[in-house]
Amino acid sequence: MGKIIAIANQKGGVGKTTTSINLAASLGVLEKKILLIDADPQANATSGIGIDLDSIEIGTYQLLEHSNSVRDTIMKTDSPNLDIIPAHIDLVAIEIELVDKDNREYMLKNALSDIKNDYDYILIDCAPSLGLLTLNALTAADAVVIPIQCEYFALEGLGKLLNTIKSVQKIHNPELDIEGLLLTMYDARLRLSNQVVEEVQKHFNNMVFDTIIQRNVRLSEAPSYGETIINYDASSKGANNYLSLAKEIINKNS
Repeated sequence: MGKIIAIANQKGGVGKTTTSINLAASLGVLEKKILLIDADPQANATSGIGIDLDSIEIGTYQLLEHSNSVRDTIMKTDSPNLDIIPAHIDLVAIEIELVDKDNREYMLKNALSDIKNDYDYILIDCAPSLGLLTLNALTAADAVVIPIQCEYFALEGLGKLLNTIKSVQKIHNPELDIEGLLLTMYDARLRLSNQVVEEVQKHFNNMVFDTIIQRNVRLSEAPSYGETIINYDASSKGANNYLSLAKEIINKNS
């Protein structure tokens, strides 16, 4: 039975897409069958994995409006064991189009029901908002990974996201679990980074992943070449961090 994991935080720039791409690639390298769903109109997960946005005719938009079957929307990638449902800028329109539909929060869940067992993990890269797209992702997901950057405003907005998760659990998806809080953009030289790590670990204890994603130039460079960190520089600190996270998730779910 596949597990669906949403990667969500309404704050932008916390490492959601970086985590989605590189966790997906790392799980694939560890011989798990992975589907990555780009549910962000900015489509950074799609371009970051090397897919030309102009070539996309069918993707998350068509999936959510049920104009194509889920299998029509899946593309292969150059990474081992990794498929993607790509996004395109047309996804911007979906929130308006779904607004007056019945069961609009369940569009993604219903669309994925046919293929859930085809994959070990399905990862959803969420938009940086708490709108209908993110709500669909949380309703479809079994668990959520919350990236938190090791910076001053890290905990700001986290309460709002946790409240949203609670209300999704109450109304739409009682099975939704928090897979873990992931500390990203950590710089051991900065006192502030260390303070944020201490604060998050003190307040959230067992909910925090042991793996911390460190600031890494290679990690920042990889998307501009349309490559995952595993393909771009498998010996980098960034690659080691994401492989460590992938192992942690596999162990937690075994």
